[in-house]
Amino acid sequence: MDIKLQQLKHFSLVVEEGGFRAASSRANRSQAALSTSIKELERTLGQPLFETGHKARLTPFGEICLPKVILFLSQYRALTYDFSAAAAGELGELRIASVPSVAAKIIPKVLAKFTRGHPKVKVSLIDDNAIGVERRLLAGEVDLALGNCLNISHTRVDFTPLLLDPLGLVCLKEHPLAQQKKGVTWQEISRYPFINNGTCKLLEASSASPLTQNALYSVENITSLFSVLELGIGVTTLPRLAFPQNVPSLCWIPLLAPLVERQIGIFRLKDRHSSPQAMIFYNLCIKELIPEK
Repeated sequence: MDIKLQQLKHFSLVVEEGGFRAASSRANRSQAALSTSIKELERTLGQPLFETGHKARLTPFGEICLPKVILFLSQYRALTYDFSAAAAGELGELRIASVPSVAAKIIPKVLAKFTRGHPKVKVSLIDDNAIGVERRLLAGEVDLALGNCLNISHTRVDFTPLLLDPLGLVCLKEHPLAQQKKGVTWQEISRYPFINNGTCKLLEASSASPLTQNALYSVENITSLFSVLELGIGVTTLPRLAFPQNVPSLCWIPLLAPLVERQIGIFRLKDRHSSPQAMIFYNLCIKELIPEK
């Protein structure tokens, strides 16, 4: 049985308009063409839908068919809308993995604009360290990832740089180096006990590598790191974005010699098509976060 969608639409339209003349006008078809469409549907179904001599009155068979046709057309319209909305990135899910500092200070700005334009998209934002971000992206657990390009070098990954995040000294506000607000050198920092953390890998390729090599302490967890720093046990370096605003006892001083910056960017897989909503967020990051030249 080959029932055409257009025939069902014409049948429903005749019932809604109360006759073939009004229905043909609304369908932008001739009355003869509309009548032919209904007759073809009746031949396919094997039963008349309208009473002979009263084209606006349904037969008992037509009464049975009408609610089913109306339900089908309603579901078809909903399906068409969902497909169209999904293709436009207005439905679905967006999964993002990010290092904590970027998740806290960079993504909210972009996410606010994204959600205003796409309020029906479900968004999942996952904080993880650099290794975890890479693992989640390569495993297909997330659509996009944001972080430091130093940690993602896999050939499957496409990296788009967004901004530079400079490294600086983090110490107590009462620390002697805290007075040098314009910046410090690595030699000045080396006079004090140094605490390694995950981001200190950025120093390894610079002239400041002795700081990490001679470090007395190592603390990976960022919360524990700040607790140790507040005790005055030592000093460390952190990217500007990784320094919190809610630790009043600590300060961040730029590292000027050498100048070390981490490249923050957005990552996606080369061998996997991005969803429409992921591409919208990707392009929004580029628009909002890349500094104008």
